[in-house]
Formats: sequence, C-alpha cells, structure tokens
Amino acid sequence: MLSGFWLIPACLAAGGMIGFTGGVLGIGGGLFAIPLLGLLLGYEQQAAQGTALIMVLPAVLLTVRKYHQRTPIEWRSAASGALGSIFFTWVGALIALDIDSTLLRQIYAGFVFLIALFYFRESLGRRARQAPPGGYRSASEVPQHRYFIVGVGAGLAGGIFGVGGSVLAVPFMTTFFHLRQTTAQALALTMIVPGTVVALLTYAWHGQAHGLVGIPLALGSLLCVPYGVRLAYALPEARLKLIFACMLLVIMALLLARGGT
Repeated sequence: MLSGFWLIPACLAAGGMIGFTGGVLGIGGGLFAIPLLGLLLGYEQQAAQGTALIMVLPAVLLTVRKYHQRTPIEWRSAASGALGSIFFTWVGALIALDIDSTLLRQIYAGFVFLIALFYFRESLGRRARQAPPGGYRSASEVPQHRYFIVGVGAGLAGGIFGVGGSVLAVPFMTTFFHLRQTTAQALALTMIVPGTVVALLTYAWHGQAHGLVGIPLALGSLLCVPYGVRLAYALPEARLKLIFACMLLVIMALLLARGGT
C-alpha cells in the first residue's frame, strides 16, 4: 500500500498511464483508476469511485476537446444525451452509496465483463471487417430523442459505478445508431460531462472523494490524454474495439483480485 513521500509521484505516474489509455478508448480513464485505488491504497469501492471522479472530470473535458479538434462533435445530439444523464446520475450515485462495498465491486466487475464480451464479438471475425448495413451514419442523422434515452442509461450506470456511462453508451451507439467508434466515443464523453459533475458532488458530499490522491491523478492524466486520442484516430476500427475489450478484462481481473476484502 502506497503512503508518504511516494504517494503523490506514484499518483502522477498512474494518472499519466490512465489518461493515455482513456484517451485511446474514450472512457475517461476512471475505469482503470477505480480498481487500482482499491488494490494499491485499500480504498472501499465507493471511496475509489468518488476519488476517481476527481481525475475523470478534467480528463474527460480535455479528451472531448481533442476529439472535437479531430472531428467536430454534433453538439445538439450530445446535449440531448446530457439532458437525459443528469438526474439519473444523481439517482445512481445515491443507490451506490447505500450498497455494500464488496457487492458493489462484484456488480461492477460483472458489468465490465458483459461489455468486454460485446466488444470481443464486434472486433473478431467477419463482423470486424464489415461496415454496418447501409454504411456508417453521421450523428445528426439519428433522432434526438434516442440520444436522450442513451443518456438516461449512461447516467444511471455512471452514478452507480462512479464512471462507466460512456462504456455503456459507446457500444449502444455503434450497434444501433451505426456510428463510427471514434464518433460514438466523442459523443458519449460529451454527454456524460454534466452527469460526472453531479456524481462527483454527490460522492464528495458523502465524504467519498479524496483530493490528495485525486488531484495528482488528474494532473498526470491531463498530460497524456492528447497522445491517447492521437493513437485512437490512427488505429483501425476493429483493432480499437479489440483493445477496448482486452482492457476491460484487465479491469475486471483487477476488481476481482481483491476478493472479499
């Protein structure tokens, strides 16, 4: 367990690694921070989720900016999703704060595993080499109310797990809206920004967000996010999905490594 002099440098280094990975995968990096905080610092699941949100918020904002520089984000669609996410993020956070920490970690691991299975299916075999029927769509071609529904689901997941709303939203938009992976990642991150603020305030109000760890994680993450986004646009679509699936399995293993502690 890290402590004392090494805590802040270690958090800066971990934040850089997490920020780079989050930039590649469009998930804000919090999914990686949560199991690491539990393993290395012994945080309970709720404290790990709340502390990770301190890092996630600025990292998500920077990632959104970098994605927008590459391909302009359809703000109206993102706003529809954000509107759906705000209230349900708060509801999800209240639910999480009342759940046993070990049970919450196990539910979180199961959630991550199901998303990983989906991405393995999407990235391997013939489906990985085919565009959707009719080709990829632009974000503006999808009716706005559908983004609102995605935002509701993303907000609830983000509130319960602290992060993860974009992980749920991205496969939904690539599968049912036929958006490109990078387009879906940019939209998902944009629509969860208001809900992330709500979740962070809710966890902090209940004493489950620790700035001494979260702030250096955030600083390290901000330094490396741009490089991750650059790599995301350089990778083939199927390769990006396969990396996403493999990283999710690593996260699940880290979560379960703590057992019932």
